[in-house]
Order: sequence, then C-alpha cells, then structure tokens
Amino acid sequence: MNDQPKPILEMLGITKRFPGVLANDHVDLELYPGEVLALLGENGAGKSTLMNILVGLYRPDEGEIRMRGQRVEIHSPRDAAALGIGMVHQNFMLVKTMTVAENIILGLSDLPFVPDIREVSQRIRELSQRYHLQVDPDAYIWQLSVGEQQRVEILKLVYRGAEVLILDEPTAVLTPQEAQELEGVLRIMTAEGKSAIFITHKMEEVMAFSDWVRVLQQGRLTAVRKTAETSPQELARLMVGREVLFRLDRTECVLGEKILELHNISATDDRGLPALREVTFDIHGGEILGIAGVAGNGQSQLAEVVTGLRHSTQGRILIRGKDMIHASPLAMIRAGVSHIPADRIGMGAVGNMAVADNLAMKGYRGSPISERGVLRPRSILEFAQRMIDAFRIATPTPQTRIKFLSGGNIQKAILAREIDACDGLMVAVYPARGLDVGATEAVRKMLLSQREQGLAVLLISEDLEELLTIADRVAVLFSGRVMGIVPSTQTTVEMLGLMMAGVPLADLPVSTPTTANA
Repeated sequence: MNDQPKPILEMLGITKRFPGVLANDHVDLELYPGEVLALLGENGAGKSTLMNILVGLYRPDEGEIRMRGQRVEIHSPRDAAALGIGMVHQNFMLVKTMTVAENIILGLSDLPFVPDIREVSQRIRELSQRYHLQVDPDAYIWQLSVGEQQRVEILKLVYRGAEVLILDEPTAVLTPQEAQELEGVLRIMTAEGKSAIFITHKMEEVMAFSDWVRVLQQGRLTAVRKTAETSPQELARLMVGREVLFRLDRTECVLGEKILELHNISATDDRGLPALREVTFDIHGGEILGIAGVAGNGQSQLAEVVTGLRHSTQGRILIRGKDMIHASPLAMIRAGVSHIPADRIGMGAVGNMAVADNLAMKGYRGSPISERGVLRPRSILEFAQRMIDAFRIATPTPQTRIKFLSGGNIQKAILAREIDACDGLMVAVYPARGLDVGATEAVRKMLLSQREQGLAVLLISEDLEELLTIADRVAVLFSGRVMGIVPSTQTTVEMLGLMMAGVPLADLPVSTPTTANA
C-alpha cells in the first residue's frame, strides 16, 4: 500500500451555483503525477467552471481542494500559480494593448522592477521554436489572429513552468501537426512527473492524449473510464445520452446561381503587412466552399473582406454579379451576407445584453421587431422564443444575459440569428470551435441545411475532418495565397496538410489526387 502513488491534486465535493444554474454538484476529481486526465461533457456541463475554481477565478460554494495531500485555499490565479497550477482558457486571458512578451511575464513576482524585455523575448523565441508555436514576441495581442493568441496562452504556461497544466480546448485552433506537437509537450511534462487536465470535444485527442477520462453531465460526475478501455462512441454516448453521428450524410451538390466571386483580392492586416495575395475563387448557391490553413495565413482577413469589415487593396468582389468592393458591413448584410465570427464572445454577441436582444440584432431595423424606428419589446420576445425553440438554445429565459450561457449555447444563438437573416451567403468562421460532439453535429447539420436550401456557405475551419465531412470543395490558404482548390471527395488530410505547409497543388506528388475545380 505504501508504494501506491498519491494524488498530486484532489477536488472533493466541489459545488458551485450561479443565478438559476447549478454548475457543479458535489464533483470529485483526482489527478496523479505523470497523468493526463481528459474532462468531457456537453457545453454547460460544468467543466470550465470546475477548472476556473481550480485556478482561483471562482470560489466554490462547497467542497475543498488538496495539493499533494494538503488542503489549500485558492483565492486568485496568483495563488494557483504559486501552487504550480496554470490554465489555458478557451476565452483568452490576454491584455490586447500589450505585447506578447509583456503578456507572458505579466504578474510574475520574481522579475526585476524593469525587466529585460529583450531577454524575455529571446526566451520566448526559443520556446516557440522548440514547441513549434511560432509567434512574434514583439507583436501586440490585438494584431494577432485567434490562433496566434491561443499559442501565446500555451507559451505563457510553458514559460512559467506549471506543475499542473489545464488545457481548455487548446487545439481548437491548431493544425493536426501542431496538435501532435502539443502532445509532445504534454509527454515531456508527464515524463517529468507533471500532470495535465485536458478539456476537449475532439474524441481523437481524448484517445491519443489522455490516460483517464471523467465525464460531467449537468454539473455532476457521471462516469470515470480508463482511456485504453473505452471508445469514442461510448464516450460520446456518456456525454450526450444518445448515439452521435461522427459522419453526416451529404446529398450530392446541386449548383445554383453564382453568389460570390472574388477576383485577385489582396488585403493587409492590422500591422499593414500583406495578409491576402491575389485571392480568386467563387461560390454557387447550394455549395459549401471550405477554407483550410494554419491560423494566421489570411483566413480572418478573408472573412472580414467578404463581410465588409476590411477593405481590400486590390481586386473585385461580386455578390450575385453586383460589384461590392469596399462596401460597408451594412451594405453586405443588405446584400444577403450573414457572418458567424471566430470570436463569438467578443464579436458575435454582446455579453451584457439579453439573449432576446442578441437574437434581434440583425432584424431590429424592420417589422415585426420594430415599427417606424421604434423597437417593439413584445415582438422581440416572441421572435426570440421562436428562435430558442427552433435551435434548442438552453437558456433560463429569453431575458437572461447571454454571457451566462455556455459557449455552445452562445454559438447556437449566433447561428440562429445569422441563419434567420441569411439571404444568399453564409460566412462561417470556425463555427464548431469549442463545441461538444452533440453541438458540433447540430452546427454541421445547420450548415448542410443552408446548402440544401440553395444558399452558399463559405466555411473557414482548421478542422480538416470537418471540411472533408461537409464541404464540397476545399481551398487552402498559405501566407495569404490560394495553394489550390480541390473537391473534398478527391483529397486527403495529408494532401491538405502539404498545401497548408506551402506546397502548391501543382507541385504535390503525382500519387496524390490533384483534380481541382477552381
């Protein structure tokens, strides 16, 4: 019995309540040295709340936390860091007006009053190169893509040498190759006796990364499984209480009218550097065109150009044949363009506004939501209730502030609003990022439904399996250029990965399918 390893971390009887929500209900968790634990559950099951308690962002209403057998009080992230606990959050905890280096050292108490930023930046470059998490230490956070910001969060913990690494959907913005590199980081840590808790909805990552799995359902711990003794199908069933379709049936593509045309579009990023370089493609109604690429290769700028949020420096944009170059976002909306942004919290929704008000943000300019410029509260609530019912948005009431909903339900609300307003083109940027398997299935079905109704969908995603599952064609961006456009039925993950690394379609090995439809 004395040889039995002792837990490095114990959470005992953890309970946390929010207004109208029991987020954690007497949850127990154990983590052993050298172990990777996967924490699973639907959106809103209480996973992030439990981890936020562990890192000192929330205080539990009941229960206790033990580190190495000793009860500890964690009142703040500083307390957690002192105990060797660090977390990469799904919603980034970065100061946008500060540089990467400044964010990484922010709050460290063992630095001189005036730290040597050049020395810090050099250390960050070394870690970036070692773990293949490339990022410019001197860049400001507001200048970085979502994927690059996620890399900063991961580097922050690596830099600080956390003993317990908590990862909340860290690979949502990474390529398969980068995810493998992250697995290497985890393996190095666990070989040193450190431990990790991994929150993810990607079953292949659970099976590849973890040693044990714990499943939360409606705030309660409902299952504990050894990873080697379970399967993705069983885990999905334990999470959502039903069988989940990992691959969806997609009807044959029936092309309608040409909805979107881009001709030699170029654009710069927020630093004035080239982000898009002579991008050309088109999308028809009844078609999903997927855009693949490593984060930071122009995907976000492409979505902004198409939705009117960023002006191009050259080229033409046509919506149903009408020239829309340099059109405003409102003009794009009126032309039938809807937008599901990558940052659902910061850009897709207004956290302090009610769910009903967020749902009405596209339709408030006209009847029945408003009349002669005056909003009609009853009509807003009636409209919101229809959307909540149709899209199965889990919210206590339509008047609940949307920030209190889970990430999956916020995304459903954004989808409901944008689908209702869409009249031609849906621009969907990472629409299933951070969602559980059930919510991911629902989002993909919604996009396929849009396609079947004759609408065009521009789907930007870093999940190659998602693109191969629901897209009709896939275009790959590298350094702002289109490396190639291929039918999804005639390509592979390996082929897309090569183009994502900068190999043009024409230069791919002869044995690789190269049929293109640009």
